[in-house]
Amino acid sequence: MSKYLKLTVAALALAAASPAAAEKLGLGRAATEAEVAAWDIDIHPDGSGLPAGSGDVWTGEEVFAEKCGVCHGDFAEGVGNWPKLAGGAGTLDHKDPLKTVGSYWPYLSTTWDYVNRSMPFGAAQTLSPDEVYAIVAYILFSNDLVDDDFVLSKETFMDVEMPNAGGFIIDDRRTSEAHFVREPCMSDCKDSVAITKTVVFKGDPNSPDDPDAAPATTEAAEVEEAAVEAEAVVQEAALDPELVKDGEKVFKKCKACHQVGEGAKNKTGPVLNGVFGAPLGHIEGFKYSKTMAEMGESGVVWDEANMAAFLTKPKEFVKKTKMSFAGLKKDSEIAAVVEYLKSFSN
Repeated sequence: MSKYLKLTVAALALAAASPAAAEKLGLGRAATEAEVAAWDIDIHPDGSGLPAGSGDVWTGEEVFAEKCGVCHGDFAEGVGNWPKLAGGAGTLDHKDPLKTVGSYWPYLSTTWDYVNRSMPFGAAQTLSPDEVYAIVAYILFSNDLVDDDFVLSKETFMDVEMPNAGGFIIDDRRTSEAHFVREPCMSDCKDSVAITKTVVFKGDPNSPDDPDAAPATTEAAEVEEAAVEAEAVVQEAALDPELVKDGEKVFKKCKACHQVGEGAKNKTGPVLNGVFGAPLGHIEGFKYSKTMAEMGESGVVWDEANMAAFLTKPKEFVKKTKMSFAGLKKDSEIAAVVEYLKSFSN
């Protein structure tokens, strides 16, 4: 039997099993309330439909690592082509926006319902309500939407404010823009076509008179540039270039969450430019764990010893840190990353 015929037979069987068909044809029976309830598992934006249960962030971290990390990464940063679930704040107006639970999804019910209904991949609907609550709590925490002591439940569900809650509107273009609708012209739409303007690109060697071309470098600018280069040489001389090179390789383990260098932005973790000599939790606009923020306020700074201790065992150095990475195992890797980060001190 072909698959199309099988589908047709299945559809007819379902139709025949409906209450009306059962009464008319004497086939099948009406579904019981318990059978309907087993399929009725959708959750609404106001939280209606949620089951009893609860889950905290740190339990969610453990469950997420076991059930979800293989595809979505331990920090919800995504693995390979599997989607990122955290990050992307403020990117929706970019050319290539990062759409995650934190940046794009307007309703928390969508997250809960999807995890409960379809995850984990290949084993859908095997999670208990407590596990779903915990996983969703951890995803919220990974997006800086809740604190590390947050517990998600029916009672706290509506306390969470999704950043893009106001980003969706009802599509009423069929009526509101009806006056714009007209039949498109498909042929002979214009008598003639002529070039009326040419565009000259900045820096075009064939256009020396380009008014937007950068002005010639002045003597003062040359002096300033030389001073900057001299400062860079002094800084580089104080570093071990081979160790910095090794640190760049090891830092690949950190790049899923942290950026350094020109144009660096906060991701799941903060920018690490200028970290040495700065107090813990110093980057403005990034939401640190309570412990790290308090340590910074008390005067603890990132020096070589503290950075090495943190890279070895983050959760021992900063209790309840938001960074879930277990730490680097080799002293050589730790020293290399420390030297690499020092190269971005200025």
